[in-house]
Amino acid sequence: MDGGKNDVIAAVRVEFHQLSNCLYIIYILRFTGISANIVSVMIQLTQKTSSQIASETAARVRLRRKEQHLTQEQLAEKAGMSFGSYKRFEQKGEIAFDSLIKIGVALGMENDFDVLFAKKQFSSLRELIDEQDKNN
Repeated sequence: MDGGKNDVIAAVRVEFHQLSNCLYIIYILRFTGISANIVSVMIQLTQKTSSQIASETAARVRLRRKEQHLTQEQLAEKAGMSFGSYKRFEQKGEIAFDSLIKIGVALGMENDFDVLFAKKQFSSLRELIDEQDKNN
């Protein structure tokens, strides 16, 4: 299997993992009658680690790079960073935030940064329901 197929499979696994967590939570709420507070604790237990987020981000960037038919060297140059730093990012997910922004700009995806931390996060389903009731 070539690298491109591996990247797609990695991205699909990430999406499936998120979807399966969501479906599991919906199942719990609908069929077991467990309270929203217990479910919010379960959600916290399924939160990703920083290394998982970094690896998944690197996999998505790799996929976008390949879609644009760029080599690692070409993207590193376009982003104004060293090849070694870019290669380390793809392999280990390690990167300075400023360098990640430069990669986003080089890929024409700088608007993706606009959604980081843009949505209010709720600590429980009760808090979400209360917020929705308040807005209705």
